[in-house]
Amino acid sequence: MTQRTLTYFLSDLHLGAAYDHGSRERERRVVAFLDSIKERAMAIYLLGDILDYWYEYKYVVPKGYVRLFGKLAELTDAGVQVTWLTGNHDIWLFDYIQKELGVRVVDSELTEEIDGIPFYMAHGDRTGCDSRTFRLMQRLFRNRLCQHLYSAINPRWTIPFALRWSASSRQKPQLCSSPERTEMALSRLETFCHTYLTDHPDTRYFLFGHLHVVARRQLSPAAEMLVLGDWLTHFTYARFDRTCLEIHTFSAAHAAEGNTVR
Repeated sequence: MTQRTLTYFLSDLHLGAAYDHGSRERERRVVAFLDSIKERAMAIYLLGDILDYWYEYKYVVPKGYVRLFGKLAELTDAGVQVTWLTGNHDIWLFDYIQKELGVRVVDSELTEEIDGIPFYMAHGDRTGCDSRTFRLMQRLFRNRLCQHLYSAINPRWTIPFALRWSASSRQKPQLCSSPERTEMALSRLETFCHTYLTDHPDTRYFLFGHLHVVARRQLSPAAEMLVLGDWLTHFTYARFDRTCLEIHTFSAAHAAEGNTVR
């Protein structure tokens, strides 16, 4: 029997996005990736925006994502620890994913030792962000009364509205739409990491999503920051083998051939 020794990290799948007509094919590609690592994966961390929109009602499950959800359930049933950190698009994960799929859901950020190595993980949308408007929106989105009022609206109205909002936001100038904006965003994350290290000097790796770029920065001789890219254009993931953390790309050829990722 193959020994489970590897840990995987990926983010920003944005499945179900109204602006992406290839979402179904991307979902199949993600499932092919998860299937290719199922024999060797000890743990999988999903660092937010896995779905482009999700609101969890008490008695209603939004349609779609059955391939992904089925594969996640298969993995957790086989003993793989799957952790889903919420992002700004899948912020409203409550208990369905946990109870039905056996996936651990964590709101926004997580500090954890993996094989004795300290990791800090977050989606990255709230990390070091000083925008008053953004902080206000985050408070509204997490407010229980606002959530209750929103859930009272028929899903036939809320889901199309949310998908249109997401599509329109992607058409606006993006956070990393230019080298300058990319560098500003990465510098913001680096500043946060350096500040965090002053109180948590043993942290070895900082992992983020959100920016839709692949980046790796050395913070100190002993600490690194990685931004995981996405599964819209990059199809990237990180793999930790108990000693080394590397970024890889899952190609269409892998998906077609069903190759095992090593």
